[in-house]
Amino acid sequence: MNRMILDTDIGTDSDDAVALSLALRSPEIQLEGVTTVYGNVHVRAKIAKKIMALCGDIEVDVYPGIVQTLLHNREVFWAGIEGEGLDIEDQSMKDGKHAVDYIIETVMNNPGEINLVTIGPLTNIAAAIIREPRLVKNVKEIIMMGGVVRLGSSAIELPAIEHNVKCDPEAASLVFSSGAPILMVGLDVTRQVSITRQDKDDLAASGTPLAITLTKQIEGYMDYRKRDFTFMHDPLAVAMLVNRQLVTTRRMSIQVDYDHRHPTGITVGEPNEEGNVEVCLEVDRDSFLKLLKERVFC
Repeated sequence: MNRMILDTDIGTDSDDAVALSLALRSPEIQLEGVTTVYGNVHVRAKIAKKIMALCGDIEVDVYPGIVQTLLHNREVFWAGIEGEGLDIEDQSMKDGKHAVDYIIETVMNNPGEINLVTIGPLTNIAAAIIREPRLVKNVKEIIMMGGVVRLGSSAIELPAIEHNVKCDPEAASLVFSSGAPILMVGLDVTRQVSITRQDKDDLAASGTPLAITLTKQIEGYMDYRKRDFTFMHDPLAVAMLVNRQLVTTRRMSIQVDYDHRHPTGITVGEPNEEGNVEVCLEVDRDSFLKLLKERVFC
């Protein structure tokens, strides 16, 4: 059983909700808790609770985290569509501890057992490391949807900067350089797992409340982006705790190059057998999408 905390900016792109659903519906994973980051973290927490209710699992606690970037030096992006169509106001939130406190407490009380799966900007994780530097020795692994090294087969098609890193490059730099064991699930592989509107219709065919809700979220995001496809970035990171054989990796050291401008935050990968980051470079797309359909949409 793989124990994990999911750290998410759920609410804009539909793939966070799919990732959370995959975690809840995978017997290989024990979801200890969910933490939210970046922007209106309380709305994000209610969205997470709504998705859990649709999965039939409402026992996992959600802890809102940091609203601003690590240095409060960058504008926080808020699309304004977060939670649309989900009726999240019926989700009550009890007063609880802060996400950063929860992450530190859970990892430090369970050394070598907790995976941090991060599918948003890395602000909560960076703050946790600052407050408790021993966390990097006690976490089992940080599985991070973030970054891009442009060293795989799809390199020429990829942007130089990835969203989760550019939102808070200072936080990303701190996490990458912390020495913690990291599996980087970046655009090199996540841009290989796209789904189209036709795929979305196929996923909705089961007619379950969860499948209908998620596919409406996927359709809404396609409409928001004015395109007929989207990528399953975040579910691929969660899938690493189900089947690591879906990807091929190379060990590297990662440096985040950034400055005061926006966007900024290039993840520069240098192959290094002593590096602390396993970087995913290729993915078995068909096997991953089959897993996703069987676990989440059937």
